[in-house]
Amino acid sequence: MGYEIRTSRLRLTPIRINELDELHRLWTGPEVRKYIWDGVAISREEAASIIAQSAGYFLRRRFGLWAMKLGVVPAGEDRIIGFCGFWYFRDPPELELIYGLDPAYWGRGLATEAARAMIQYGFDEMSFESITGSTDAANTRSALVMERAGMTLTKRAMVGGLETIFYAISRSEYEQHRGNILV
Repeated sequence: MGYEIRTSRLRLTPIRINELDELHRLWTGPEVRKYIWDGVAISREEAASIIAQSAGYFLRRRFGLWAMKLGVVPAGEDRIIGFCGFWYFRDPPELELIYGLDPAYWGRGLATEAARAMIQYGFDEMSFESITGSTDAANTRSALVMERAGMTLTKRAMVGGLETIFYAISRSEYEQHRGNILV
C-alpha cells in the first residue's frame, strides 16, 4: 500500500495489521486513551477492527490512519510513536483530523508536524474544501496542536456529555498561509 508521507522528522505510513501490538499499546496507554477513547482501554480486537476499517478507507477513499514514526532511527528501532489521519466521528458521521502521540515524545512539535502533513495531504491530494478537528476542551495540548497547524477555533459544544471545542481550516485559508503551514 502506498501513501507514505515524509516530513522533516517523521515518516507516516498507513497503519497495518502487523502493527496491532504497537498500536494497541499506544491506544491503551493512560495519557493517550484519556482523550482518544474517553479513558476506556479498548480491547485488542477493537484495535484490530479499527486497523481493518482504516485499510478499507485507504482502498476506497485514499485516507485513514497513518502510523507516525521517526524519520531517522537506528536499525531495529523503527517503532510507532503516534498516529494521525482522517476519521469519521459522531452520527451523522463527520470526517475530522485526528492524531495522538506517545507521551515520551510530547513537547517536541511532532504532533503539530504530523497535523500539518495531514492538512497538506487533505488539501493537495484529496482536494478537501475544509478540514475540521475537535478535542475535549480540557485537552489544551491538542488545541495548541490545531492552532499551530493553522486551524482556527470555530465553536464549542457539549458532545456526549463533554465540552468539546472544534477547529477548522478552509482551502482558502490554507492557500493564503501555505508557507507557514507546510511541513
